[in-house]
Amino acid sequence: MTIIQETKTQNTIGQMVANNFRTAEVFRKHGIDFCCKGGRLLADICRERNLDMATIELELAEKTAAVTPISEDAYQTMALDALVEHIKSVHHTYIRESIPPMLAFLHKINKVHGERHPELAEIYDLFEGCANELTHHMVKEENILFPAIKKLAAASNSGAAIAPFYFGQLKNPIGMMEQEHTIEGERFFRIADLTSNFTPPEDACTTYRVAFQKLEEFQNDLFTHIHLENNILFPNALETEKKLMG
Repeated sequence: MTIIQETKTQNTIGQMVANNFRTAEVFRKHGIDFCCKGGRLLADICRERNLDMATIELELAEKTAAVTPISEDAYQTMALDALVEHIKSVHHTYIRESIPPMLAFLHKINKVHGERHPELAEIYDLFEGCANELTHHMVKEENILFPAIKKLAAASNSGAAIAPFYFGQLKNPIGMMEQEHTIEGERFFRIADLTSNFTPPEDACTTYRVAFQKLEEFQNDLFTHIHLENNILFPNALETEKKLMG
């Protein structure tokens, strides 16, 4: 059932978020309180605040559209430059778009529920640290490692010679990226422990539940992202370098 169909069947915004937590990002963008005032209809809110309901419904549909996953076999056979672009456009974009609303959700639930659930403060600090480190990590990949891998791919396809990289062998930046992957993986294992594997407590409000759902989604995307780099992109790039440079 699409979001537009759900609206026509008079689902409240709270019910819409409960059905698909990604809708929360759209409501937050437009300043619509789906938590404390989640019992309202989107049509009523749009009418009261003079919001364009069609635009919001389109954003909701886009946010919740199903994405057909790429098979593991397809990843294994994907060209190096294509896999680099996939990682950038899918996983790097996801991280950059997810960090601001995630920090906002976690800050809010820590402020409101932190006294009863003191672990929320550590969860916020852990995610903030992860967000900062991943932001720097992606810049290094996009400015140093990924361009080098794409040069290898181009040389491999054309048969042209390639000059040594200024940083030496490809294993040098790859080793650094793998170390950083390990640190962020461990950080999320700690978040999973603190959240009881992203299970909200019985007294959790809608924002609390959405925050935990998004944390789990973020972890799943991060682990897929790391898998694609550590286990497919990096080994294939190193093998290509070996063939080209000896």
